[in-house]
Amino acid sequence: MVTRVGLVTGAGSGIGRASALALAADGYAVGALGHGRAELADVVRLIEDEGHDALLLNADISDQVQMRAAVTTLIERYGRLDVVVANAGINGVWAPIDNLTLEEWNKTILVNLTGTFLTIKTTVPHLKASGGGSIIVVSSINGTRTFTTPGATAYTATKAGQVAMVQQLALELARYHIRINAVCPGEIDTHIEASTSLRFEEETAIPVIWPEGQVPITGGRPGRSEDVADVIAFLASDKARHITGSPIWIDGGQGLLR
Repeated sequence: MVTRVGLVTGAGSGIGRASALALAADGYAVGALGHGRAELADVVRLIEDEGHDALLLNADISDQVQMRAAVTTLIERYGRLDVVVANAGINGVWAPIDNLTLEEWNKTILVNLTGTFLTIKTTVPHLKASGGGSIIVVSSINGTRTFTTPGATAYTATKAGQVAMVQQLALELARYHIRINAVCPGEIDTHIEASTSLRFEEETAIPVIWPEGQVPITGGRPGRSEDVADVIAFLASDKARHITGSPIWIDGGQGLLR
């Protein structure tokens, strides 16, 4: 009998993968959602090998029809939903504002901001039906604490928008006992750079000499996906029962330098 169920978007790699594994270790059945079937299948296998329950959900977070179908499949399997980790996103194109195209802007907004909206919109009815729950949105230090990433106007706009959405919804959803918070990672050892296109960096970069590396608490080394996943698991749990509407920066002090 499944007692707690979590949904993780972008669960095939990086922070999403680590979060899916962390929630499973805490006893959640996990819906691993994304559109890299081979990666998702690997995550599901790892969870099942540890004796936990998981379900592969193939969907594009920016497509309302696909998201509704995926969430319906999850509910049909487990009958409830308790935790949502809205993690999926892209870096998109980083370029000077007069070089960034409308199509590039729209793509980043569609995936990062509209995708977060659709993830929350399609899952909130089921969290309400379960009597409450926790939503964790994966934002960034970019757009919330730092603004020095060259050409990242579209990306930072989406990350700031995610935190604004979290704070707006914290009050709206409180009466339903649904908490919603944001985690804002700094440099983490994921592969999101593969979705980044950087053009004319010299036109937007601010020349600064950093200390050895940019992450003071680790001597310059990037954080790990697990560093973020552990905070996500905490926010999902009853230990965070009095926390809502809060951004939490997980950057090892990086944002204070920048």
